[in-house]
Amino acid sequence: MTEPSKVIHVRNVGHEISENDLLQLFQPFGVITKLVMLRAKNQALLQMQDIPSAINALQFYANVQPSIRGRNVYVQFSSHQELTTVDQNSQGRGDEPNRILLVTIHHMLYPITVEVLHQVFSPYGFVEKIVTFQKSAGFQALIQYQSRQFSISARTSLQGRNIYDGCCQLDIQFSNLDELQVNYNNERSRDFTNPNLPSEQKGRSSQPGYGDAGSMYALQAGGARAVAFPQMANAAAIAAAFGGGLPPGVSGTNDRCTVLVSNLNPDKIDEDKLFNLFSLYGNIVRIKLLRNKPDHALVEMGDGFQAELAVHFLKGAALFGKRLEVNFSKHPSITQGADTHEYMNSNLNRFNRNAAKNYRYCCSPTKMIHLSSLPQDLTEEEIAKHLEEHGPIINTKVFEMNGKKQALVLFENEEQATEALVCKHASSLAGSIIRISFSQLQEI
Repeated sequence: MTEPSKVIHVRNVGHEISENDLLQLFQPFGVITKLVMLRAKNQALLQMQDIPSAINALQFYANVQPSIRGRNVYVQFSSHQELTTVDQNSQGRGDEPNRILLVTIHHMLYPITVEVLHQVFSPYGFVEKIVTFQKSAGFQALIQYQSRQFSISARTSLQGRNIYDGCCQLDIQFSNLDELQVNYNNERSRDFTNPNLPSEQKGRSSQPGYGDAGSMYALQAGGARAVAFPQMANAAAIAAAFGGGLPPGVSGTNDRCTVLVSNLNPDKIDEDKLFNLFSLYGNIVRIKLLRNKPDHALVEMGDGFQAELAVHFLKGAALFGKRLEVNFSKHPSITQGADTHEYMNSNLNRFNRNAAKNYRYCCSPTKMIHLSSLPQDLTEEEIAKHLEEHGPIINTKVFEMNGKKQALVLFENEEQATEALVCKHASSLAGSIIRISFSQLQEI
């Protein structure tokens, strides 16, 4: 362990964790004088008033695993003995008041435009200019007030709060810029003192050096619709399903829809079996098995959020004697062809209806599967006979909910349950097409 310091280094600080969360973790041990969130590294530095306070905190958390919002965080003494500067961003200077604010938005389930930001920040004083852009730390904005007092009031009131319930959390610093240069009035930048500025023609950021904000709200050829965050159409369903907070490790901001699955068992896998597994996490557009790499496949999901759920929950899952490797593909989509299977219009896609319910049931593979759409007169024996080829069944339970026959089936391990799901979802049982998903229940 590094020699004792009043500065504590915190790791695994996800974007769902706020400054206030960290303060609550360490305030019982003494006064906290400084806090720096290193968002790009998922880390934080926190300075106690004295070394004994820091020692007490680390001794306590050596025996009790600190956890915030379901995520374990890891603490140690920092190599710094003192935090002298707040160097979080090239446009920010931390606590020295300025009329321009640098705002970073975390856990962004809804698209944030200039209009949304103006609505949030204008109650605290006259907002002159807003510029938005995309950086490695996430979606950011610079907001220029008419006076420094307005920006101080806004930061005091809004720091750490959410724009929408459970998402779009504000992380606010004072900027070190003196004046914002705005060339266009559009959804990415606005000069409220000059309404006659033209709207931008190309997807370029109007603020030099702030990255390409155009990718955030890029339009398809012909301007058909916004495509960078297609999951935003489901934002309300997502927020409701996850109770306003995403599973730890899921950002909600991924825009890559295609995933690469490798280490498959080529002798037992096919497109429909992959569909049955990946459709648990979103609608499937198309699937392609790579003929030159028989243990690889591409799966195109309905949107980037669904792809992120699939990568998060299926990485390392066991199937047909293999551990699946699931990563985002470099290909934005799968080109249609003779060797691709189309599922865009399949009525087996689960997220066309009851999206909120389906998001709520997203989880990694478990030993328990849930069967629905069952015939009313089906018995436990018939269910067991339908599934027993995939592994020993420990227990079954048939029940009714809202007048519909359903069942729970417990296998010895997750791999057997996963095999049963990929092979028997959408299969026919006693004249009915049954539906199978994983259950998060531990026992029947």
